[in-house]
Amino acid sequence: MFAAVSLFAADANVARKAPELAFTLPGEGAKLLSQYRGKVVALEFILTTCPHCQAASRVMSKLQQEYSDRGFQALDVAINTTDDSVVEAFVRNFQVSFPVGWIPQDQCMAFLGFSMAERMMVPQLILIDRKGYIHYQTPPLGDEVSMKEETIRQRIEELLALGGSAARHGSASARVAVAKRPS
Repeated sequence: MFAAVSLFAADANVARKAPELAFTLPGEGAKLLSQYRGKVVALEFILTTCPHCQAASRVMSKLQQEYSDRGFQALDVAINTTDDSVVEAFVRNFQVSFPVGWIPQDQCMAFLGFSMAERMMVPQLILIDRKGYIHYQTPPLGDEVSMKEETIRQRIEELLALGGSAARHGSASARVAVAKRPS
């Protein structure tokens, strides 16, 4: 069974450095996740045809408007297309107010640390602090808490409150969520 567990980190291995991710933004070309360093980033891997992903993008648009002036950046990355026009239609149809790009699914799986043989639910949400450390990641098959708006909002506020001081990654006060994987 999967569960999200909050822990008080005793070492820096719990909050882990986000790997680099290159994705394509329609009309802008290749972008790197590291270009958003200095902001709290909510990275969602989505399918443009998924109703849950569409709903999650609406929530992220609301959070982007609410928190952008405090250094928050939402990003969606579609994994079901490599066609700019499909992503552009998604942005237009669902009035997404933040960048939406695309990558092949195998790159998503590598970023998340999943094998191509594993099943996963979408959207997959990763919350990254201003220094580029992942604090929250949904489990492969989801859970009952991670994608609730109030949970996402609380986690974003926690990361925004960290400010620029990422020296806390190794301290006992750094809160992180760890997804338990089945044995």
